[in-house]
Amino acid sequence: MSVGRRELLTAGLALPFASAAAREAWTRPAGLAPDASIALWREGRIAPPAGLVERGVQRSDDPNASDRMIEGITRPRLDIFRPDKPNGAAVILAPGGGYRYVVVDKEGYELAHWLTARGVTVYVLFYRLPGDGWTNGADVPLADAQRAVRLVRSRARIDGIDPARVAFGGFSAGGQVATSLLTRFDAKVYDPIDAADALPARPDALAAIYPVVSMDPAIAHAMSREKLIGAGADAARERTYSPERNVRADQPPLWLLHAEDDDVVKVENSARLREATRGVGAPVEAHFFERGGHGFGLMKSAGLPVAIWPELLWNWLGSHTIV
Repeated sequence: MSVGRRELLTAGLALPFASAAAREAWTRPAGLAPDASIALWREGRIAPPAGLVERGVQRSDDPNASDRMIEGITRPRLDIFRPDKPNGAAVILAPGGGYRYVVVDKEGYELAHWLTARGVTVYVLFYRLPGDGWTNGADVPLADAQRAVRLVRSRARIDGIDPARVAFGGFSAGGQVATSLLTRFDAKVYDPIDAADALPARPDALAAIYPVVSMDPAIAHAMSREKLIGAGADAARERTYSPERNVRADQPPLWLLHAEDDDVVKVENSARLREATRGVGAPVEAHFFERGGHGFGLMKSAGLPVAIWPELLWNWLGSHTIV
């Protein structure tokens, strides 16, 4: 069942605000509201852990810069943004949040708006969080990512997309979701539930932007590692959930972006994945910038050389016939 734009804006989330300006900012970017929202799983298919409550939080006091997050996700879903003139391309976006929450605007709705202006149909993925008490919690983000790709392909006729032109992009911890999908797109992490699950979960291209990748304690983002595999994970578990150690020749073409001065997620996450991907002969393009820090998205890259990154991504998607 889909939920319209008006319903999304008036949904009954518990929203604590820092100020009246922050409250206004929650609904201010009307042009960034999705056209529809669809659940990943049929009602009753997944049972949220006892006591888990989904909650949206507006973190910004700036009425011109909404910065929302959603924690305790109980209804994994795709928010759909439809262009006026679809070109057949589809992009699924997995925003970051350190596996503690999923951000809404900075790494989701803003890039969706940029892409739909260029004819791309965009799906922003709100995936379950591994530390929230789900059964097999380490695999629920990947299960949601696999299901998202299959569900998007199953909706090709409805949404006017080409099922052979589906890309997946992830930021920060969402980059860990993405790079896990890169190497484990065919891992059996859930039982099929309908015809959509007969479709492939391998994206046709994949982008990871300042991504969490490795579970090696030497370079891992500590919070993401703890939430995903636990602080005391053994070497075998680290390896399973470290995409750079599971690269394969048949993985999708990969695009990487990272700032050298990222003080949250070390640039070595992207560097190691690039080298490992080259080692198996799979296609990869990587861009490393001197400055940018972490979580720059679109707005925070303004005035820096890294601000060119959306155009670089666009050109790469075009080179792989996605757009």
